[in-house]
This record gives sequence, structure tokens and C-alpha cells, in this order.
Amino acid sequence: MTPRVAVVTGAGRGMGLACAQRLAADFDAVVVVDLDAAAAERTAAALPSGKGTHFVADVSDAEAVRALVDYTASLGSFGGLAHAAGISSTMGDWRRVVEVDLRGSALLLGAFEPLVTDGCAAVCFASSAAHILASAPDEELLDLLDDPLASDLVDRLRALGRGPCTDPMQSYAWAKRGVIRLAARTALRWGPRGGRVVSISPGIIDTPQAQQESGQHEGMKFMLDHTPLGRWGRPGEVAAFVAYLLSPDAGFLTGIDVLIDGGVMAGLDAAGGIPGV
Repeated sequence: MTPRVAVVTGAGRGMGLACAQRLAADFDAVVVVDLDAAAAERTAAALPSGKGTHFVADVSDAEAVRALVDYTASLGSFGGLAHAAGISSTMGDWRRVVEVDLRGSALLLGAFEPLVTDGCAAVCFASSAAHILASAPDEELLDLLDDPLASDLVDRLRALGRGPCTDPMQSYAWAKRGVIRLAARTALRWGPRGGRVVSISPGIIDTPQAQQESGQHEGMKFMLDHTPLGRWGRPGEVAAFVAYLLSPDAGFLTGIDVLIDGGVMAGLDAAGGIPGV
């Protein structure tokens, strides 16, 4: 029987690591993808029964993504993608955030499409920031974000003069808004092949990246204070939901975004939003 293979990007740490650990129970093999070779190797080596294998790639590099797809196909039948790789506003300038978070997502979904068969699914990580900071009905900006593989995307965003190019936090939020829209559009293409695509928008999850963000953005404390559950989310909680989304139990779920935020959007609505935002 052909092995079923899951691919997890950003799996060296945080939510990606938790997803790789959780999906090892459901798939015959898990490809652990990260730009940090040592982190990817550690994650893969720790998975049970030799199920883990690692692959070093920058998801914004088209050639690296094609090589990842070829490697996945060599291992068996592509079954699921958990695309958690991404960078936040403290990890790069606005151009790099757009390239990794939005362009990288488009490259991955496009490259894996030929491998999609009945029962395949992809989960793309967006963010609650897209709902909080990038919810304006700006059709001109959204039209640009809906063409993430355009070679002149960054130049066109700069010429527009608003949204992602204003500061890294806005670039993160709008890039993730683009991911939500990308997942919905891709679901239309994967559907006839029997595949599903959804996006998820985590809130404040206790990861190294979020800890780094919290030290630089006062708004995160306000969000935590207005989260009904009164705590940070746990990577394992996100991973458990990703496992469900990639399973047959979620077989009629596609083309949508799901908030995993502990109710923070409800809390912010009640508070009238984040002050100054």
C-alpha cells in the first residue's frame, strides 16, 4: 500500500512543530520543512517509528518549493499540507513579510496542486491580525494581494502607498488577509480533484514567535486582557484542530477561514477595538 505523506512547513518550532508531532499519528510519513536545518532535523528525528524526514527550504523560493514537491512525491501519496511557515513583523521588513507569508503560500499551493487526489487537504496558517488590522474593504489593495505571484507585486504595493508598505505589522496583517483569500480561491481548483483547502487564523498562541512579538507590541497585552478564556492558546490545541481539518472527518469543510483565538475577536468587539488601532 502506498504510504500517505503529510508535509508540515515551519515545523522546526512553535505551531509547526506541534503539527508535525500530531500528524505523525495519522500519516505514514511526515516531511518536516524548515529554513533552519538543525531544527528541522531535530523535529524529524523525534517523530515516532521513523516516520519523520526533513527538508530544508525557503518557502518563498520557487525552485526550493518545486524540489519539496518532487521529494514528497518520491515518498508516497501526498495526503496533507499544514503550512505554518511564516515570519512576523519583528522578523523582517514589509517586503520580506509579503514574500514569505503570501507569495510562499501561493507557491506551495500551486506546486502541490498536481499531486492532489481524492482526500487530500491543505491548511494554510493566516492570523487573527488579518481580521483585526486588515479588514477594511479596500478593493484596489485586495486586487493586488490576489495576484501574489506577480513579479512586480512589491513595487505595485509601494506605488499604492498604503496597507502592507506602511509598516511591518500592517504588512503581516494584510499578507495574512491575502492568505485567507488565496485559500478560498485555491479550494475552487482543488475541489474537482477531490481536495480541500482551508485557512486558520490563530490568535495569541504561546510560541517563541509570539513571545518575541509580545515584547514589542502593547496591543498584544490588550488582546490577552480581552480574551474571554484569559490565557494564551497552546500550540497543541492548534495542532489538534489542524489534524481534524486534514482528516476525513472534515471532508465537507473547504474554502473557509476559521478563527482559533480564544474568543478575542468577541472580546475586542465588546471593548470597541484596540486603542489607537
